[in-house]
Amino acid sequence: MKFAGIIAEYNPFHAGHAWQLARARALGAQRVAVALSCGLTQRGSLPLLPEPVRVRAALEAGADLVFALPAPFACAGAETFARAGVRLLAAAGCDTLIFGAETPDPALLMEAARLLLSEEYRAALKIQLAGPARNFAAARQAAVETLCPGAGLADLLDRPNNNLAAEYCKAILEQGAALEILPLPRQGADHGAETPGPVYASASALRNLWARQGPEALAPYVPAEALALYREAHAQGLDTDPRAESLAVLSRLRARAGLPGGFSGVRGLSEGLEHRLTEAIRTATTLEGLWDQLTTVRYPRARMRRLCTDAALNYGGPGAAEGWLAFPELPPYLHLLGGRREALPLLKNAALPAGHSLARLARVNAACGEMAAAQAAAADLGALCRRAPGPMGLAWTQPPLLL
Repeated sequence: MKFAGIIAEYNPFHAGHAWQLARARALGAQRVAVALSCGLTQRGSLPLLPEPVRVRAALEAGADLVFALPAPFACAGAETFARAGVRLLAAAGCDTLIFGAETPDPALLMEAARLLLSEEYRAALKIQLAGPARNFAAARQAAVETLCPGAGLADLLDRPNNNLAAEYCKAILEQGAALEILPLPRQGADHGAETPGPVYASASALRNLWARQGPEALAPYVPAEALALYREAHAQGLDTDPRAESLAVLSRLRARAGLPGGFSGVRGLSEGLEHRLTEAIRTATTLEGLWDQLTTVRYPRARMRRLCTDAALNYGGPGAAEGWLAFPELPPYLHLLGGRREALPLLKNAALPAGHSLARLARVNAACGEMAAAQAAAADLGALCRRAPGPMGLAWTQPPLLL
C-alpha cells in the first residue's frame, strides 16, 4: 500500500476519523486521499460545517488530498454513495481503500459483495420486495439468508458500516477498480449512536451535543486542532441553522408542488411517492414533521429525507423533463478541495479531469457542466442556511485549501 483512499463525510471530523488516518499511515500508506461529501450528506441534510472547515480538519490530521464527493452522490443511498467514492479514488490513483466495519473481514465482505451482484440474488430480492410492507433493507437480508442460510452474511449486512463496506466492495468489482480493501474495526460508539462513549463518539452524537451546548461540548471527542476550527467557525456563524434549513427546504417544496407536473420528475420516485409528497407538503410546517408524515416501514426516514432534499434542489431522475437538473451516473471529474502541496503532483496521473476550479471543470464537457451545476445548487442552499447566511455562487469561486 502506497496511496490509500478514504470515503467520508466528516460531519464533523472527530477522534475516530483521526485514528483512521493515523492507522493508514502506520500500516504503510505514504499518501492518503479523501473523497469528502460536498454540500450534502447521506442522511439527506446539509452538513453541520462547510467544506473549508472539514477539509482543513482532515488535512491537519494527516490527509494529503481531499476531493469533493459531489452533492447528488453524497445525498444518496449506500450503493450510489459507494460507487461515486470508489470512482473518485480509483481515478486519483489510490491502490487501497480503507474503511471502518463492524466485521473487518475482507474475505467475508467480498463474498457478500459477489453475492449481491449475482443474478440469483436479484431474483430473490424481487420476490422479497413483493412481500407486504417490507423495506429494502429487510428484503435484502431475507434474500441473502434464503440463498446462503446460516452463512452469517445476512447478519453481516444488518450493521450499518458492514452494509456500506459491502457496497464499496461491490463498486470495486463492478468498476474493475485497481483497489485493494483494508477494513478497520470501527472505534467506539456505533454509527448513529446518540450517546458519546468515553473516548469516541458518533458524528450524530456530536451534532446533537453541538446543538445543545455549542462546539465546546465536543472537546473530549475531537482533535485539538479541529476544536480550534470549530470554535472559529461557530464565532463566524458558519454552522448550519436547522430552522433556516427547514424553512428554506419547505419553501422550495411548496413552490414546486404548485408547478405543472409537481414532483413527478424528482429522482428516486416510485409507487406514487410524488403524490404522498404533494399531500404531505400541504400541511407540514417543519422538515421533521414532513419526514414524519412520509416515513413508513416501507419508506425509511433516511430515504424520505433524501427525496425531500432532491426535490428541493430540482435533482431529476433519468429522462427527467425540462426544469430538473440532470447529471451523470458517476462523477466525471476530480474536484480538489484541498491538499498538501507536496502531494499535488499526484494529480498529473489522474484518470479523470482534475483541478481545483469548479468553473474550469464545468467547461470540460457537457457531463462536467451538469455535475458542476448540481453541486453549485447544493452549495447555494447551504450558504443560505448558515447562522450567518452567505451569498450565492461560492462553489464557483472557493479557492482550494493548500498546506
